[in-house]
Amino acid sequence: MSFTLATWNINSVRLREPIVVKLLEEEGPDVLCLQECKSPVDKIPMEAFRALGYEHMIARGQKGYNGVAILSRLPIEDVGDKDFASLGHARHVAGRLENGVTIHNFYVPAGGDEPDREKNVKFGQKLDYLTEMRDWFHAERPEKSVLVGDLNIAPREDDVWDHKKLLKVVSHTPVEVEHLDQVMDAGGWADVTRKDIPEGQLYSWWSYRAKDWDAADKGRRLDHVWTTADITNAAHSSRILRHARGWEKPSDHAPVFATFDL
Repeated sequence: MSFTLATWNINSVRLREPIVVKLLEEEGPDVLCLQECKSPVDKIPMEAFRALGYEHMIARGQKGYNGVAILSRLPIEDVGDKDFASLGHARHVAGRLENGVTIHNFYVPAGGDEPDREKNVKFGQKLDYLTEMRDWFHAERPEKSVLVGDLNIAPREDDVWDHKKLLKVVSHTPVEVEHLDQVMDAGGWADVTRKDIPEGQLYSWWSYRAKDWDAADKGRRLDHVWTTADITNAAHSSRILRHARGWEKPSDHAPVFATFDL
């Protein structure tokens, strides 16, 4: 069985329904994981997605904030969610395909502007969220699994437009990268995107503040696709759909793709 998966922080699934439809029509991933849906589950515009063959959805939502959803053309079973750091936020949902692959869809907290947990509660929440992810994967080592989502950390030097300038900027600080590395090690996860695209600057997010985002290209790779070691070799054809950042009324994130032969 071969399937293609995409992950995308959509920044309001209702507001950006037209570009979700555009992505599904033009790219046709078998599974689309969305973050920051900003919608109760019953308000997600499924009618348009079902018309394109995406009959299955598992999601967790809340009004105006957060929210994660998995849209699928393939049958998928809801296998739960975790409330890491006890935030009460809709930031994780997991589904299992008929071939036994479990897909974890995450929206890790952004962490605010100040990288100091004593001065900034949100930064502490982000670190606590990652610590609890790590502990969960230590306790229940995942197998035959894919982890995707907006993890809100650009870990490598070439995942940001300027490593030195961003070392003290939330999303690229050493303490965040260390926490993310611990999550990866705990679950035996592999970074599929960088397995397929090992060299060079690579971004999935460009700030709305940059009017000419494409020319300025001050991006960060905040969106990720990971696999457990037992299926890493089944993953291939990773890519970031950069031009989607330039669509009408865009998200500030671009979709990240990978294909799996299982």
